[in-house]
Amino acid sequence: MFNISHSLRIFSRADTQQKILFNIHEGINSTLVILKHRLQANKIRPAIQIVQYYEEIPLVECFPGQLNQVFMNLLANAIDALDESTAKLNFNDIKLNPNQITIHTALAEDKNHISIRIQDNGVGISADVQQKMFDHLFTTKPVEKGTGLGLSIAYKIIVQKHKGTLEVNSVLGKGSEFIITIPIY
Repeated sequence: MFNISHSLRIFSRADTQQKILFNIHEGINSTLVILKHRLQANKIRPAIQIVQYYEEIPLVECFPGQLNQVFMNLLANAIDALDESTAKLNFNDIKLNPNQITIHTALAEDKNHISIRIQDNGVGISADVQQKMFDHLFTTKPVEKGTGLGLSIAYKIIVQKHKGTLEVNSVLGKGSEFIITIPIY
């Protein structure tokens, strides 16, 4: 596992004017290290379980710092959703049905794209919110908790900067899955 200084170097690497080859798994892992304090157990809940299914994927030509920001936004939102879904449960009830984030990477069938799936077993997202969630300044969070920029910025980074797609599948009460697909080159 990475240490915090190594993770910060990977996470915050300065983007250039051109895309560079990058190890997506290193980017995700460095983001998880930075978020470690939010994943750990506390007085209210057990630790959030992270399940990683990393298939063998090639280095990706991308803007690494921007992709890491997307990972940060999606993972932080997943943690928020898990905390919201268990807010009224006691520690032992959460332990019986643990909070979990699953991250799956794979080479797409066309062999020209990779997919990154980030899934949680949190509160889920209503169909109404799903239609607006990538809009600039849209948020469901209270004033001090969110700006409505995270998913909007993530969408722009994936779709406009990387010519990929960012989609969501969600069921209320069951959780959400964000699917990133980006070209390798």
